[in-house]
Amino acid sequence: MKRPIRVLVAKVGLDGHDRGAKVIASFLRDAGMEVIYTGLRQTAEMVVNAALQEDVDCIGISILSGAHMTVFPKIIALMKEKGLNDVLLTGGGIIPDPDMQKLYALGVGQLFPPGTDTGIIVEYITTWVKEHRSF
Repeated sequence: MKRPIRVLVAKVGLDGHDRGAKVIASFLRDAGMEVIYTGLRQTAEMVVNAALQEDVDCIGISILSGAHMTVFPKIIALMKEKGLNDVLLTGGGIIPDPDMQKLYALGVGQLFPPGTDTGIIVEYITTWVKEHRSF
């Protein structure tokens, strides 16, 4: 790859706890990725617009509020609408397994529960980007 992988890390909705998002952002940076952290209380529209402006390879959503069945479908629909068909949408937080399965069926990438080894997340993003993006 000719440049670092670009990842947008976002907290959508009213979820005010961003420690996990900041930890993940730090590990992704340590792995050589370029990370854009949007901060708290973003809308789906704000996240997708930032991803488009920043030309990211991956959007990572951190969610603990229970709104994952609203947030992820809205983001993936906006991504399709804006032509971000080759950008990975992934994330983590408190998401029950049955809901994960429904989100996977919509096209959301791997979702990671709290406590996931950060090396697994880095490897997943790196592998996905190498297989789906060309730069």
